[in-house]
Amino acid sequence: MGKAYGYARVSTREQNELRQLVALHEMGITKKDLFLDKQSGKDFNRPMYKKLVARLREGDLIYVKSIDRLGRNYQDIIEQWKLITQNKRADIVVLDMPLLDTRRGKDLMGTFLTDVVLALLSYVAENERTNIVTRQAEGIAAAKAKGVKFGAPVKEIPEKFEEARRLWMERQMTLREAALLCGMPKSTFYEKARKLT
Repeated sequence: MGKAYGYARVSTREQNELRQLVALHEMGITKKDLFLDKQSGKDFNRPMYKKLVARLREGDLIYVKSIDRLGRNYQDIIEQWKLITQNKRADIVVLDMPLLDTRRGKDLMGTFLTDVVLALLSYVAENERTNIVTRQAEGIAAAKAKGVKFGAPVKEIPEKFEEARRLWMERQMTLREAALLCGMPKSTFYEKARKLT
């Protein structure tokens, strides 16, 4: 019997992973055997996931709450599944989908059923990611059409900027003094002054 690990993922630092952690804890996964990434599931270039796969040995087991927590790219999920189950000879259990438990049905029929369910769920996960990106783009376009501005607001150039820039360029004032006169950080003053030369 190998070692059991848990893998959890949320797409952003603001999202809450507690639901996944509770489910993995209920499976007996301790904190030291838990791997958590806080980034998109669009690919598998995630530090904690890579660390987990590197640690896997034959007979080990990975618990994941749902297939979309593993990833959201259809082809990549299939490749990683094969890497773990065939190359590493470890098992995977998807808690929300009991059919995706590679410990069961190691015969031809069990493997076939797992492959079919995995393909279907991987497709659904990628399709949901595509829909999320589309909805996000539509939301941004609609907001822009209503006049919503994105990004940091553009700050007005202070009244004394031109005078300070001229004095700095003529070496009558240091960069620090010119920035101070304008009430700007040195780096901001320098950047804006250089753009106007």
